[in-house]
Amino acid sequence: MLIIPAIDLKDGKCVRLRQGLMDDATVFSDDPVAMADQWVAQGARRLHLVDLNGAFDGEPVNGAVVQAIAKKYPDLPIQIGGGIRSLETIQTYLDCGVDYVIIGTKAVKEPAFVKAACEKFPGHIIVGIDAKNGLVATDGWAEVSEMQAVDCAKQFENDGVSAIVYTDISRDGMMQGVNIEATVALAEAINIPVIASGGVTNIDDVKQLLKVEQSGVSGAITGRAIYEGTLDLKAAQALADGE
Repeated sequence: MLIIPAIDLKDGKCVRLRQGLMDDATVFSDDPVAMADQWVAQGARRLHLVDLNGAFDGEPVNGAVVQAIAKKYPDLPIQIGGGIRSLETIQTYLDCGVDYVIIGTKAVKEPAFVKAACEKFPGHIIVGIDAKNGLVATDGWAEVSEMQAVDCAKQFENDGVSAIVYTDISRDGMMQGVNIEATVALAEAINIPVIASGGVTNIDDVKQLLKVEQSGVSGAITGRAIYEGTLDLKAAQALADGE
């Protein structure tokens, strides 16, 4: 299992939100590239970038920062989400060295877009499913739909996505632990990898996820915990590697 550091970008800075609220952001660094350096030095084998401004504006805003990180680490898999609403945007990100693009709101509102993206960029498309009480949320978590997360994941699996990033938004940034039950239910319902997100607080959360790794949980994204020091990234990845 990969322990994947999150670098959330807002106005060119590295921040963390609580439950997706843009007005509840904590700035952790003015230099996201240096932040990437720190996580790579601690053994990160993939980075999770989010253009928070892009998620709300519907188009990339922090692209220059993403490109700078991708250029510095050409051999490190990078996944990016936030504001990906066109095939042109996907092309631009892949051209600058990003490996995976995460489609969120657009996937739920226009499922045909995911299929088109998978056909044009096979192996590079991940869908981000953000859920609250099992229901899919969109638009930077501002709206909660009537669609069940599991049904949504099955649909995108058939379209050919490489993985699902599953975020329980009631847990995200709240340091309350991972919603293991919901994550496992999703992973067991599909045959593609699920990357858990939201609530990873300490090494015990990593241990709990490792117990269900066989259900299809291939990675865990962690943000606030590694920034505030309640989780040691190097130790967590070593544990996940069985060291």
